[in-house]
Amino acid sequence: MKVLKGIWIGFWSGLIIGGLMKWIEVMTGEKIYSLLLNIDFIPFIGEVEWSEVTEFFFHLLVSFALGILFVFIAKRRNYSFGQLTIISLVMCIPLYLLYFPLSTLAIRTDLPALGNMNAFLYWVLAHFAYALLLPIIYKSFERKNAASQ
Repeated sequence: MKVLKGIWIGFWSGLIIGGLMKWIEVMTGEKIYSLLLNIDFIPFIGEVEWSEVTEFFFHLLVSFALGILFVFIAKRRNYSFGQLTIISLVMCIPLYLLYFPLSTLAIRTDLPALGNMNAFLYWVLAHFAYALLLPIIYKSFERKNAASQ
């Protein structure tokens, strides 16, 4: 049950952040959504021309894993919403910093450069939103489950 709940939370959080990043990219021209989906630097996998839907699915797989991890942590104790939010914000620190290796390793030249601070700020804000979504969606599922029992 924890795994299924984690996948569901990861799905919704990943879907929302993906939509947010795509919207930011369209509105600002900063290609953070493209950077999120970019896998051109991964041997063998990066050599294939994947569709946007498939690349987005790869993104969701990472989000599923993070959702599962979050649920396993959250189920260990009866954490308050504030505690879960702090746990999520700390758990997502690597996501904020992932901008640097992704922008450095990218083969595509149209993606944000390492020193593009506007793109980095948008990246961090979107992932900050993701970190806030995890406990919000988790708690909403917990309330729904408690009400149905």
